[in-house]
Amino acid sequence: MLLRVTFAALLCSSSAVLAEETLPAKLAGFAVIPANTMIAPPADAPRDAWISGKFTGDGRNDTPMSVPGDTGPAFGSHPTGLSLPFLGQPFQGMSGFAMNRAEDGSIFTLADNGFGSKGNSPDALLVFHRLLPDFETGKVERLESVFLHDPDHKVPFRIAYEGTDGRYLTGADFDPESIQLLDDTIWIGDEFGPYLIEATTDGRVLNVHPTMLEGERLKGPDTPGVTVPAVAGKDYRVQRSGGYEGMALHPRTNELWAMLEKPLLTEDGTEGDFLRVLVFDPAERKWTGDTHRFRLAEGAVAIGDFNFIDDHRALVIERDAGEGMAACEDGADPAACYPRPARVKNIVLVDTADTDEDGFMRRIGHVDLLDIQDPDGLSPHSQDGVFTFPFQTIEDVIRMDDTHILVADDNNLPFSGGREIGQAADNEFILLDVADLLAAE
Repeated sequence: MLLRVTFAALLCSSSAVLAEETLPAKLAGFAVIPANTMIAPPADAPRDAWISGKFTGDGRNDTPMSVPGDTGPAFGSHPTGLSLPFLGQPFQGMSGFAMNRAEDGSIFTLADNGFGSKGNSPDALLVFHRLLPDFETGKVERLESVFLHDPDHKVPFRIAYEGTDGRYLTGADFDPESIQLLDDTIWIGDEFGPYLIEATTDGRVLNVHPTMLEGERLKGPDTPGVTVPAVAGKDYRVQRSGGYEGMALHPRTNELWAMLEKPLLTEDGTEGDFLRVLVFDPAERKWTGDTHRFRLAEGAVAIGDFNFIDDHRALVIERDAGEGMAACEDGADPAACYPRPARVKNIVLVDTADTDEDGFMRRIGHVDLLDIQDPDGLSPHSQDGVFTFPFQTIEDVIRMDDTHILVADDNNLPFSGGREIGQAADNEFILLDVADLLAAE
């Protein structure tokens, strides 16, 4: 069994260093949704929604496929081969898996806010899907797409499509990043508020719950009502893009454990190298006041998803902000390498019932998504029997059975290209044999 020491951080009082086991992962299935996959908006959606991504540049652009997408200067400004705006709505950005599956075994997942921010996503409709990966064909079947809408005016602020009959929600309203199904209700974790959105399985919003922590409402710079000038750590404590990235459903209590993507702000910086987990009771529709902490490993800056596998152990995706494997060396042509390569992409198993006096959940072990064995050559991207998953944002994980988990990426269409330089990242679904991880205590 391979061991690797990960220096997660110094514990606040004991200054102990965590030594954590790296457990093996083997590729058991590979399926893809191609990046350039579009779907039609609902028939009663505004005509504006039939061309999406009109506001991703310096101004408005109504000419479809006229502006090439690229990865941005921080990632080498590599072209991705796709151009904005799009005809239709992108079927992309898988940003969370629900633990409970449909009766036919299909998976509830959702797209993110569209194109990365409130300002550039007012024509990106918010949608969740039922998907069924087929690892025999390598394709992912879309069984259903459900668009969020607010006919009963439950959203507590003005939405982008406020004056329309359908009142469909867009990426200017919320940034949905996590999803759970409980009975006949969909629960969605949002990053902007951060909010919990309660909706029916046909997408009708029932309630929008603001976040309460220690008697105060948590806000971020994109929370409606937060205005400039605002002081980080005082007027808001949630970092931009730092709301609910992962939200686990406890299988025994049915409580929602909502995990922030990034550390909370203070007036002096951040709380530390850990993330808060806040507990919400769907039956009572209120925050319980219980909180937990997840400590990030060295080099990790955020999490991507969070799901229980039993009543005390859970899976967490932790990651850095890098993408791609070919690092830029001194003098290298930046067009042929990644200036910010992937280095930390882990699936971590934690024990939520085993916490220290400061509330930190015990890290049991992890698998490294940059070192997955593929002896059977199931992926065309494997080299020398090793498969890597080097995407900037890996945001989906669930347990499939006693030995397998399913993992997928959010491809940030058309702004990420972590698989191949010059090509937009696909939505890849990988089935992993991680028997040792799932058996670890």
